[in-house]
Order: sequence, then structure tokens, then C-alpha cells
Amino acid sequence: MKFSAREDIEAPIDVVFARVTDFDTFERQMIRRGAEVRRTDPDGIAGVGSVWDVAFSYRGRARTITATVARMEKPNLLELTLVANGLNGVSTIELLPLSQNKTRMSMAIDLSAKTLSARLLLQSLKLAKSNLTNRFKKRVADFAASIENREKPTRS
Repeated sequence: MKFSAREDIEAPIDVVFARVTDFDTFERQMIRRGAEVRRTDPDGIAGVGSVWDVAFSYRGRARTITATVARMEKPNLLELTLVANGLNGVSTIELLPLSQNKTRMSMAIDLSAKTLSARLLLQSLKLAKSNLTNRFKKRVADFAASIENREKPTRS
């Protein structure tokens, strides 16, 4: 099952890439929402091979996800692999410069099930796919707007 969204952002590609790869901020956001986040990469520098173990509650059950940076090609691509209780996924963020101060961000998450319980979870998600797709697109749009709003005061 795949979710995708695309947003044009009024900011240079380097600024957008810096925000997309601001892993410390994402860690703090997850912690504020009640998740337990543990970074397991040895060097502490975010890059290819960086790993996070995230534990949270979803639909009344404890869930864990291991997220690994699979590819990072500055300033155009970030790819994360996700593994969670029989559910595998790939999250891809592609950036394309449209002009000096405008960037197109394409974000996609592709999920697949490896166990029966994960297939049942995916099936329930498929039943609500249009609602989940709209929520995903809204989150991506909100993220794009936050990048633009953060960038506005520094531009002349």
C-alpha cells in the first residue's frame, strides 16, 4: 500500500533538505507525542546507516518501528527503511529545485506485510485509504508550510 504527496515550497533546496534531515527535531516531536525514541547508530552522526528504534501505542497496542537511513543524496534524496512487527516500509523524500528559491518535495511511503497480523492491519488501513491519504497529504502540506514560514524572516 502506497501513500504519496507532492508540495512546492518557497525555499531553496538546501534549506528544504536541511529541514528534511533535521532528525533531532523529529525525535523531539515523537517524544512529545508519547513515543519512546532510541537512537542506536554508534557514531551519533545522522547519515546512511543511522538507526532509530521507536516504541508507541497505536489502536490500543504497543508497536515498535526500526527506521534506518538507507540512502541520503544531498540535496535531492532521503530514503528510510521501516520495519515493524511484520510490516515493512520504505519512505522516500525527493527534492527537485524548480528555481533558486522554490523546491518541489515529493514524499512517499510504501508499506508491505510479512505476517498475517500485519496483513490484517494493512487490510484495515486499505479500508480507510482515502481518509488516510488525505491526512497524509495534509501533514506533508503542513510540513511544507512550516519550512516556508521558518524561511520567510531570513529572506529579503
